[in-house]
Formats: sequence, C-alpha cells, structure tokens
Amino acid sequence: MYFMIGIWGDRGIREVKAFGWKLEMRLYASLKFFVFTLFGSAFMLLAFIALYFKSGDFLAERTWNMVELSDLGALGAFTGTFAFLVFAGLALGFAVKVPMWPLHTWLPDAHTAAPTVGSVILAAILLKLGTYGFIRIALPILPDQAVSWAPWIGLLAVIGIIYGSLACLAQTDMKRLIAYSSVGHMGFVMLGIATLTDIGINAAIIGMVAHGLITGLLFFIAGSMAHRYHTRDMRRLGGNLVLMPKMGVLLGFAAMASLGLPALAGFWGEFMALLASFNPLATIGETSVFRWFMVFGAIGTVLTAAYMLYMLRSVDFGEPSEEWAGHEFHDVDMYEWIAWAPLVIGTVLIGIFPKIVFGATNTAVMALVEKAFGG
Repeated sequence: MYFMIGIWGDRGIREVKAFGWKLEMRLYASLKFFVFTLFGSAFMLLAFIALYFKSGDFLAERTWNMVELSDLGALGAFTGTFAFLVFAGLALGFAVKVPMWPLHTWLPDAHTAAPTVGSVILAAILLKLGTYGFIRIALPILPDQAVSWAPWIGLLAVIGIIYGSLACLAQTDMKRLIAYSSVGHMGFVMLGIATLTDIGINAAIIGMVAHGLITGLLFFIAGSMAHRYHTRDMRRLGGNLVLMPKMGVLLGFAAMASLGLPALAGFWGEFMALLASFNPLATIGETSVFRWFMVFGAIGTVLTAAYMLYMLRSVDFGEPSEEWAGHEFHDVDMYEWIAWAPLVIGTVLIGIFPKIVFGATNTAVMALVEKAFGG
C-alpha cells in the first residue's frame, strides 16, 4: 500500500501548516500511512514476543502457536500487569489497522490519495486485519483482559460511528466521504466484537465481509466517475443519472447497501451489533453501558442514511451543470461490469441469505465464546 499510494497516488499538493511544508498528496498520505501502521505494528510485535517468552513458563517449549496460546489463555495463564500490557500492545496495534477513533486520521488521506485499486484493497482487505486480530488473537488468548477492556473498546467504537458519520456530512470530495464512512462502519464491527457474545462476533464477521463488498464497490464507482469527470467534487457532479444512468443506478445501489437497507449485506452487521449490545457479556457494575452504546449506534445508522442520501442527492440527482454541456460520457463498460458484478451479486446474496457467512463462522464463533468466556 505504501508504494501503491506513493507511486500511483494523487499528485495534488497538500500543505502541512504545522511545519510549513508543501508535499504532493501521494507522498504525504503514504508517509502518514507508513508511520501510523509502523507505530501500531511495533507495539503489536512486542506483545507477540512477550507472549512467546511467557509461554515457556507453562509449556515444554516456547510457542507462537495461536491455538496453544489460546488454550493457555482459557486456563488463566496470563494475568496481572503482564496481561494488561500485552493486551494494551495488541489493542493499540489492531486499533491502528481497523482504524478506531482517535487513531483513524491516516485513513481518509490514504484513501483519498490512493489510486482506485489501492482504495479497494485498503477497504476490502487491510482494514480487516485489525478486527480479525481482535477476534483471532486478543480475545481468546487474553479473555480476562478482553472483559475488562470491552466497555472502553465499545465506547471508542460508538464515538467512531458518530464521528465518522458527522465527518461524512462535512465532505465535498466523494472519495473522502466514502473513506470517512469506513470509520463508522468499522465502528459497528468493533461494537459487535466488544460485546464478547456469539451474536456480536458473528455480526462483526459479516460486517467485515459486507464492508469489503460494498465499500469496495463504492470506491470502484467513485474512481470511474473521477476518471470521466476529472473531479471528485460533489458540488460539480449533479445530474449523473442523466449523463450516465447505469453508473447512477449502481451508485444508488451501493449507497443503499452501505446505509444498511434490509435484504442487502450491510444490514446484518449493523442490526446484529446493536442487538448484541442489548445483552452483552461485559458490564460496569450492574448496569450495562452497552445499552447506551446501542442507542448511540442506532443514531449512527440514521446519520449514515443522512450522508449517503446527501451524496446521492449531490451526485446522482438534479440536472447536470452547464460545465458538462456538450460533453458525452461513456456509461459503464464491459470491463467494469465484469469487475463489479461479483460485488453486486455478493451484496444481494448475503443480504438475502446471510447463512452464506454465518454457516461458515457460527460454529467457530460459538466455540471461541464458550472456551474464552464460558458461553
């Protein structure tokens, strides 16, 4: 990603006022991406190494094996200050990659500067490394710490949902709006994980898959529109349904899926994360703060609808401006249909038949929750 952004990214100029620098957008974004992810990865690596050496206190040989480390975690082998610091290192590393608020600031710049294929890979693959790490490594290996940290993770997730949505409403760059939407969507994924329940973790997994399909499609469409219009400024892009009706319909479909419309893939992750928040495993005292998180998460779904409809109104609807008078734009071509059809089909199929994902994940998720948290 560093090289994709740095070599093929946006050549526009970005002024860094704090230092008085003027850098190419691609250089600024790639350096920022590299520094943030390297920072998080350093703490994550230290946590891995600590687990490796600590495992030697309980096993005949030290191990990196996640299954063996999870077995030790379920037996309560990792405790005290050691477990706290290791979970902190893992959480920091994974949170940068998700990214969670307030470690998200590299993402909008990276998405905006990246070429279209870079944005798609970033949204569909890289962001899932952090959430997968929480589910596969942090929760099963350090379950007691997961319970202690869960309300705080849930709080940051909800802040990310609300913040990402409000930031989207302030954007004029179509690609940057989609980038900020990822902060909100990954907030729902992290909220599901923070509940530490089988429903919540299943919600997180289907949310990851849905986000990869839907946001990947949105970035493809935004890139194709920018290639035709030579701008991503939504103030100049009205009337797309008139100029390129097929592209406009696809954008509307992706926007509806992204805001969580039932029968499309985006619905299940958001709905089930909120459902799991009603009865989570982790509480503070006798009151579950997650019910408040559920309320604010639900407000986030309304804000998601608001910014997606704002984007559709700005880009698809109305009449084209005089700027595009006399221009002829070619609508979706064969190569774009071939590339986008699997994403569209996957979004519809998972929305109607969520068992496509749940059938593959539910058994493993229930085993994880039973082993780590006792059901």
